[in-house]
Amino acid sequence: MFNSNLTQEELLRYSRHISLPEVGLDGQKKLKASKVLIIGLGGLGSPISLYLTAAGVGTIGLLDFDVVDVSNLQRQVLFEEDQKDKSKIQSAIEKLKKLNPHTKYNLHKVVLSSKNALDIFKDYDIIIDGTDNFPTRYLINDACVLLGKPNVYGSIYRFDGQVSIFNYNEGPCYRCLYPTPPPDSLVPSCSESGVLGVLPGIIGTLQANEVLKIILKIGNLMVNRFLLFDALTMKFNELEINKDDNCLVCGSHPSITSLIDYKKHCSISSYKQDDYDEITVHELSDQLNNNKITMLDVRENYEVKISKIKNSIHIPMDEVLNRISELNINEEIVVYCKSGQRSSKICKQLIKNNFINVKNLKGGIIAWCKEIDSSLSIY
Repeated sequence: MFNSNLTQEELLRYSRHISLPEVGLDGQKKLKASKVLIIGLGGLGSPISLYLTAAGVGTIGLLDFDVVDVSNLQRQVLFEEDQKDKSKIQSAIEKLKKLNPHTKYNLHKVVLSSKNALDIFKDYDIIIDGTDNFPTRYLINDACVLLGKPNVYGSIYRFDGQVSIFNYNEGPCYRCLYPTPPPDSLVPSCSESGVLGVLPGIIGTLQANEVLKIILKIGNLMVNRFLLFDALTMKFNELEINKDDNCLVCGSHPSITSLIDYKKHCSISSYKQDDYDEITVHELSDQLNNNKITMLDVRENYEVKISKIKNSIHIPMDEVLNRISELNINEEIVVYCKSGQRSSKICKQLIKNNFINVKNLKGGIIAWCKEIDSSLSIY
């Protein structure tokens, strides 16, 4: 059994906590005895892990399978320049152990799925969602409901952030607010649309705040409440959300009683593509030498300066329709962007303008860099 007694060194370390009547010695012991799981060590997971480690949470699980990229450093303050291409989990541990050697860290270097989620979650008191995609959010939500675990939720996009607590004290779950996942093609990712570097620090810290309040059983929690933050106007707004008795997973008669991997339901390919095809980077690489193919790069000017595929035509996404005469309607056109989302929209526009042979490069230039030309920079 975990020993929650505090050593002399810990009493000194946490003295500013212990001096708070709302925390005190008993509260600090609760923190030491608690077990939380942080899913995702990106923009949100960085401040969450740092502050919960500093606060004295006794056991912290870290779940991530990615590696550190230079483009992460603008917002993921957990990592440093010399950790590029290293495992995020191993890089995180280097800093967290220096910050607080009294915390126990469980490392889960895996892709979260329907096969492992329940087994991983069952050993923790609180689950923290620091992810950036809808399939994983729904998987986390459903696993938390099935196991009766609170889900401390946060999300960021461009200049906007959201915070709430789901599935706690008879409160609503994520599906009570958003019953089903949207298609990925309708939801641009942060990597495509960007995010203000300080925003995940603000939202992640708010998530950490709610985790501490749950453990200490103090304050007014973000249950039945959905916080919206706009970094441009510096305004917080709040919505009231209620438990849906007809919810698919937490309602009176749930239809979802086991976990599903939602990615296949949210992918671009599972929705109508307006008659354009997709082509993989390997298929494109094989065909470039033999076929007449027009490569259309629809990224922004600054992105092209970072990396580009040779012999591409560059027309930024917002200019394509005005410059459509620069494209040969009779040639095969492969459209690409960073990851495939913006280019899918351009494919649809070209089809509507009577272009017949149009293909979207699956995975965009990120996939090209990873699988075809490693000399190019990933951003």
